[in-house]
Amino acid sequence: MTSPDDGPRDDPAQGSDPHVEPQPPLDEEAAWLAIVANYGERPEMGDDVTDLEPDAPAPAPEPRADPVPVIDRSFLDAVETTPEPGRHDDEHFVPPEPPPVPRGTPARRLAWIGLFGPPLLMLAAVILGWTFPTWLSVLMVAAFVGGFVFLVATMPRDGGDGWGDGAVV
Repeated sequence: MTSPDDGPRDDPAQGSDPHVEPQPPLDEEAAWLAIVANYGERPEMGDDVTDLEPDAPAPAPEPRADPVPVIDRSFLDAVETTPEPGRHDDEHFVPPEPPPVPRGTPARRLAWIGLFGPPLLMLAAVILGWTFPTWLSVLMVAAFVGGFVFLVATMPRDGGDGWGDGAVV
């Protein structure tokens, strides 16, 4: 079902203002060629150019024969001559020596073994068809739970200022 007001939305040429002239269709191919031809360049204004009226259309740019943009690389010379810390003469980056990996206390190492050891043993038992005595199964479950509880209980509680250990500038 259509209403009498559906016409202007379907066809912009049949607008409600009879004094408005319909726009000619846009030649997209010519517009893209003009964009590619003038990519990266500023349009040059000749001496005969005067102030254009706001409603006057701008003159169409002439397509270039060589649409390759010219890049000013003078800024690269200044960047490349500035030495960076950690760079040697052969321009290969050498990172600083990392700090040593902290060694945990024996109690924490035992808790990590209790956390990961029993599940791995139980997984191997399922795959290989092993059966454990009941007391060993209970002991492995207790080691898993005990290791988890110990690691959570000994976590550092210092929240700091609430921003975490993010990057330091």
